Amino acid sequence: MALELLVASAIGILTAAGMYLVLRLRTFPVIMGMSLLTYAVNVFLFASGRLATGAPPILTDATRYTDPLPQALVLTAIVISFGMTAVVVMIALGAYLGGDDDKVNDPDEDADVLAEDRT
Repeated sequence: MALELLVASAIGILTAAGMYLVLRLRTFPVIMGMSLLTYAVNVFLFASGRLATGAPPILTDATRYTDPLPQALVLTAIVISFGMTAVVVMIALGAYLGGDDDKVNDPDEDADVLAEDRT
């Protein structure tokens, strides 16, 4: 019971921190927020295979086993998220070096929208 509460709390904290960082206006916090959301989803998927310590991933006893499929999915998701994080960091670095600013929103576009709203 305590293990389930701990894992559920960790998923909630990771999700809340990830959403908070995704809503920032700088690229680095957005990248970190996406990483935290990815970790939250990975922990959720891992927990869906049963939280049993010392249980084998083979169905020898129908009451005590761990499903190996979510473990394989999480391992694949970790590799994919690492690659995607590297790609996004390189894109953000290129945008920062090209524009000397790391804001997520485009100021020219915002000024056009504000000018249209005033008319």
